[in-house]
Amino acid sequence: MAELAAPAVGDWDFPRGTASIELMTRFAAERALPAENLLAATTLTPDLLTDPAVQVDARQELAVVRALAGLDGSDAAALELGCRYRVTTFGIFGFACISSPTLRDAMLFALRYFDLSFAFCIPHVVVGADRLTLELDDSRVPADVARFLVLRDLAAIFAVMRDLLPGIALDELTFRHETSTPEEYLAAFGVLPRFGADACRATLDPELLSRPLPQANDQTVALCAAQCEALVTRRRQRSGIAQQVRERLVRLGGVDAGMDEIARQLTLSTRTLRRRLTEAGTSYRALVDEVRQTLAEELLDTGVLSVEDVAYRLGYAEASSFIHAFKRWTGMTPAAFARRFRAARRGPRGR
Repeated sequence: MAELAAPAVGDWDFPRGTASIELMTRFAAERALPAENLLAATTLTPDLLTDPAVQVDARQELAVVRALAGLDGSDAAALELGCRYRVTTFGIFGFACISSPTLRDAMLFALRYFDLSFAFCIPHVVVGADRLTLELDDSRVPADVARFLVLRDLAAIFAVMRDLLPGIALDELTFRHETSTPEEYLAAFGVLPRFGADACRATLDPELLSRPLPQANDQTVALCAAQCEALVTRRRQRSGIAQQVRERLVRLGGVDAGMDEIARQLTLSTRTLRRRLTEAGTSYRALVDEVRQTLAEELLDTGVLSVEDVAYRLGYAEASSFIHAFKRWTGMTPAAFARRFRAARRGPRGR
């Protein structure tokens, strides 16, 4: 067995468009959930979601996912949401896939430009003589939303595969978590999964790889590929400023040195730094919170430091301020997070 191709990225922390966030806000509104809560967790506005040129930091979308899961984190909601992601949701990236000559070509294209998707779980496609296996790696996904995102991402991948090749079917499907409502999975995937397995894994007939796609068009796929290459190049260039700010904040251990100081280190004016971060779909304050949250979660996961110690290391004058901030980031106290995170790492991932 051999991997079809390595995905372009090995982590979910890549910049992305706003189509997924807009889809989630519509999904919440249609289910009579307070959609405004989703954007309240970010620095985004409804107007920004209608602009196809806007690029956002992945943690903005993660905040929306976390807010949605807080309103309804059921398996049914995650699966239904995933099924809403169709090939047209992905814009030019989706058109390139659907215009590819065969399913193999579409998969190779998707893996090559995977950072034009909205996924958080990284797919690995392995081809054998008797099976084609797609396994989702969620090892870097925050534990509190891992199960929700595994279900959303796999349901979305399968929905897109059905757009590419109507009638496609899975042979087998496994998940690490347990469930008491397998019928919801049958509706989304057309097959009853096996739960309590060692990985999230879907298998198909490898002969499907050579199956011609009904909307294949060599001219269209060539044009779309050129546009995807230009788009991903622009995104990587524009995302650089956010990463540079992150790196400097991490070196400071999450201590907020102030935007003026970070701008000075980057040889930029504060005004220019603010503008470039806005163009990248984020802000200095959002990056400070992001880095502090990441470091806080890592420190709490050790089980060695107290909440007060973590607060001190991140530059908080009082533990109460840190506890308030952490609850705003994650919806739970640091102590509750530490208990839940360690429990999730001991057993199968999920709720």
